[in-house]
This record gives sequence, C-alpha cells and structure tokens, in this order.
Amino acid sequence: MDWLPREIDPRVAGACRGAHSLAGDTLPAAPLRLLSFNMQAGMAMTHLHHYVTRSWRHLLPSRNPRESLDAIVDLLRRADIVALQEVDGGSLRSGFINQLQHLAQHAGFRFQYQQLNRDLGRLGQYANGLLSRLQPYRIEDHQLPGLRGRGAILAAYGDPQDPLLVLNLHLALTGRGRDRQFAYVRQLIGDVRRVLLLGDLNCTHQELLQSPLGTMDWQWAYGQLDTYPSWGPVRRLDHILASRALQIERVQVFDLRLSDHRPVYMEVHL
Repeated sequence: MDWLPREIDPRVAGACRGAHSLAGDTLPAAPLRLLSFNMQAGMAMTHLHHYVTRSWRHLLPSRNPRESLDAIVDLLRRADIVALQEVDGGSLRSGFINQLQHLAQHAGFRFQYQQLNRDLGRLGQYANGLLSRLQPYRIEDHQLPGLRGRGAILAAYGDPQDPLLVLNLHLALTGRGRDRQFAYVRQLIGDVRRVLLLGDLNCTHQELLQSPLGTMDWQWAYGQLDTYPSWGPVRRLDHILASRALQIERVQVFDLRLSDHRPVYMEVHL
C-alpha cells in the first residue's frame, strides 16, 4: 500500500489525502458513476442454506480471504463514488485485512473514509466505507438513533454555497428504528438541493416513499431493481436516490453473488 497517502487530510478528519479536489463550482461534465453495495465482509452467497453452512465465516476467515475481495475490486473499478456497508476494518474473519484499504488500493481510489460502527476487537470490525475519486471538502460521521451499530457518512463536494451532498447509510432492521433514522437523515439534508443518498436502507421502495425522506423531491427510479437476496432477489432493500436538481442517466442492479445483497449502480449528470 505504498502508493496510499500517509498524511491525514487536515480538512477531513480520519480520511486519507490524495484524491482530486472538487473545488468551487467545478463539477464533472461526464456523468458521475455511483455504486452502493452491502458487501457482507466479502462473504459470497449463492443459496439460502449458506446462512447456516457458511455461518462460521462471521468469525473465521476463509482459506483465501483476498479472493472474494479481488472480485469486488473488479466491480468497484466501474464507479467514481462507492458507498459500502458491512465492510470489515481488519479482524479475524477478514484475515486481519482492512478491507476498505485493500479495495481502495487495488481499485485505484485515492480518497477513503471508514466509519467503524461496531468494534469487537479481533473478532469483528463492522464498518461503513466511502471510496471516492474526487475529494470532498467535508466529511461528517453520524451514529444514527436507536441501537448502536447503524451509521451515516455525509460527504460534501464542490461549492460550499451550493454543495453536492453524498450520504452513505445503513439503517435499522425494525420499522420503528428506521422511522427515527429517516427523520434524523432528513434533518441532516436540510434544504440542500443536490443530494445523492446511497445505502442499505433495509426497507422497500414503498416504505421509503412514506417516510420523512419521501417528502423530498427525489427522482424515483422504477424497474427491476430488487437487490435481496443475491441468488434470487425479491426485495429492493438497497437504494440510490438522486434529488430533482440532478439528472439520472442510468440505473441498474448487477447480477452478482458477491454477498447476500446485489450492488446497485447509477450514473447522474451534475
């Protein structure tokens, strides 16, 4: 990992310096490529019974813990900004590999930010991660309301007077918990007009429409966008939302079995 910047960016606590800054009102002319993926610490699943037969992998590493990461690297190379959920920060189950750093290095991302939500020491480092080819001017790390372990990363790009906000979320399993978290995230966004919200929201499109976030002026994407379970998706739990001030060029779910969720991808003009 010699190429990775060794200095911490003084503007963004806990983040590596090295990406190209997106300063002032300079925004890319080409579509911005976005990816959200609950990677389940790189534990690929192709059948329901793997929840039982591969349950040991929540504690112990596979024979080659880098093998599944290599497949995820190929996926991440398609994107400019990646929101990851359930990434391992370096514990026994990952072979003590900091997965976010590994993915950043091999997929060519020079900006990374890790939000550690559950620290079980050597037994588990449960985190969200943000990878970006552009460098934000501000990062905010939020623990969401409810039981500890759910968080949000907020990255602000471009002109502070008219920023582009990118949020990476991993929400609660219960409806009551999500209601509180939706309200919290709605306050975070405020009246910013350019917003991209990515993550494992653990809810259907219909629940999202009826939540406090549903009152915002999103461009709602429709179609075959179910993401869970990866081997035969019937529920849309993973989302990318773009506010009306942005223009969606393309959205799709990749048919990959690298986790128990499938990754969702979007291209937007800023």
